[in-house]
Amino acid sequence: MRAVIVDCAIYRDGRRAKEPEDLSDALDEARASGDAFLWIGLHEPTEKEFDLVSSEFGLHPLAVEDALTAHQRPKLEVYDDSLFVVLKPVVYEPESDTVSTDEVMVFIGDSFVVTVRHGESTPLHAVRMRLEADPNVLKHGPTAVLYAVSDTVVDHYIEVAGELQVDLEEMEADVFAPNGGDRRNTAARIYTFKRQLLEFRRATGPLAGPMERLASAGVPFVHEHAQPFFRDVSDHLTRANEQVEGLDRLLSDILSAHLAQMGVRQNDDVRKISAWAAMAAVPTMIAGVYGMNFEYMPELQQKWGYPAVILVMAGAVFGLYRLFKRRGWL
Repeated sequence: MRAVIVDCAIYRDGRRAKEPEDLSDALDEARASGDAFLWIGLHEPTEKEFDLVSSEFGLHPLAVEDALTAHQRPKLEVYDDSLFVVLKPVVYEPESDTVSTDEVMVFIGDSFVVTVRHGESTPLHAVRMRLEADPNVLKHGPTAVLYAVSDTVVDHYIEVAGELQVDLEEMEADVFAPNGGDRRNTAARIYTFKRQLLEFRRATGPLAGPMERLASAGVPFVHEHAQPFFRDVSDHLTRANEQVEGLDRLLSDILSAHLAQMGVRQNDDVRKISAWAAMAAVPTMIAGVYGMNFEYMPELQQKWGYPAVILVMAGAVFGLYRLFKRRGWL
């Protein structure tokens, strides 16, 4: 069990007191003091490992199942003895320009917080350290932990959206460059980028409802004075969602522009091929006429007949070339 528990401590009046030896006794002690709470951080626990925590804190079986299974949508569930929140932190990998998601589940109740982390990149340790450095915030109890985790996750959404904006601007410049990039792979790059945005939206979009609920009154286990702070998180989330939607619209416009460019280039290629085919057809036609086995052909008996026909062919080809050039076909 100790390998699964990342950190466990009692916090009294906003300050870390001690690491408990027994969860049941620690929870009773925190509830008895009135100004303390127990915070347990878990990393990818199994069902057997999580049984002790769920039984001691009275967590709802459905919430426990969601916490163990992972791959949940962001949501907020209210149960008799606890509040269950699912968050999906976004991880951006600049080397491969890919977006992936981890998961953080937060249980809060009477004098306790349980955080369950799935994935390797979720910055919960940094959240705990920041809260421990600010006792004025941490003394508000489990609500402060839920706010800090939510605020960190949502603020990182904005950072990732900014990085995606830079990548999209580079792609846009490449698409509209006169001779830039490998145009054969442009559509594949755009589609891949759209998949990254879809993964991002799965994390940010469903979270809007839970944040609005936390910012409103009447949510159990959430201190009423925390509503302005959750409204701030909700505002940041709205900003992140607007950024993602803007990126998605711009990406669709870039794809449409790319397809239009491809159509224009194909039309240009067809015109060029048609022009060259027309110029090749005229001398072929003349040579075909002279290749017929007729006795009476014009200028067959003249010494200048052959050069004259060659000059006629060259003149016809040159005339067609000038015509197509003026019309922009060549």
